[in-house]
Amino acid sequence: MDVSLDGSTGGYAGRIEVLEGRSGRRFRSEAERARIAAESMMPGAKVADVARRHTVTRWQVYDWRKKLMAGALALPAETADAPMFAALVVEAKPAGPTPSPKRSGGAVRSGRIEMVVDGVTLRLASDIDEAHLTRLIRAIRAASR
Repeated sequence: MDVSLDGSTGGYAGRIEVLEGRSGRRFRSEAERARIAAESMMPGAKVADVARRHTVTRWQVYDWRKKLMAGALALPAETADAPMFAALVVEAKPAGPTPSPKRSGGAVRSGRIEMVVDGVTLRLASDIDEAHLTRLIRAIRAASR
């Protein structure tokens, strides 16, 4: 829209541009924010790449991740029910009776860790990477909500 003023008013004569439609701000639902945060927490995902793909800033994704881990954001039912994959090792049981280990005065190291998280029993090698164990626990907790 052009505005013209005659010389007698002495005001600003210039061009005014009116923008219609969506503004730069987008409203994202809680489910969408939770889904983006969960996507950024997947193994191998980079926050910057996820943020760029969804046209948000990295700090928003980090904020949503913090809220998701604190329980302030909840994953939608269809995302929470989606299968999550983790490495699984099935050990065959021996056919005969197993001899009990002989204990000498010290502790016996089995090389295995067994832990229960939200009703799920994990049996892991004792040398498991801390970051991998953390991702497993987070995935189990997210799936059990």
